[in-house]
Amino acid sequence: MDEHTKFMKEALRVAERAREQDEVPIGAIVVRDGKVISRAHNTKHRDKNALLHAEIVALSKAAKKIGDWRLTDCDLYVTLEPCPMCAGACINARVRSVIFGAYDPKAGCCGTLYNLPADPRFNHRPNVIGGVLEKECGEILSQFFKKLR
Repeated sequence: MDEHTKFMKEALRVAERAREQDEVPIGAIVVRDGKVISRAHNTKHRDKNALLHAEIVALSKAAKKIGDWRLTDCDLYVTLEPCPMCAGACINARVRSVIFGAYDPKAGCCGTLYNLPADPRFNHRPNVIGGVLEKECGEILSQFFKKLR
């Protein structure tokens, strides 16, 4: 199993924890030197805070752990393509790479609706890899929303 698959499977396990808590099942992990340094899932509904996307929480935890807001040697794995807020957070945190699973046709800003990380006007441009375990990442979301309806 390659590294991206291994870490996306871990992000999916985190997404499953979100689903168990009736949160939208999106999981994110931050990896540094081949080790997971933070894990997070959405807590928007629980905490009634629109900012608490999985990526934001994972980046915040990682920064706290290493003692620096600059995550230049870190990679973010997330089960759904980041929205504009989260893509911007990756740029601002100087994340080395953003690796995501399912593409988001409604809010994805790492290639679908827009590609914030590729915009040359920003001072940092993380590498982006999309579609890692895309089917599995999309299924957990589809099942969650089907159950809600």
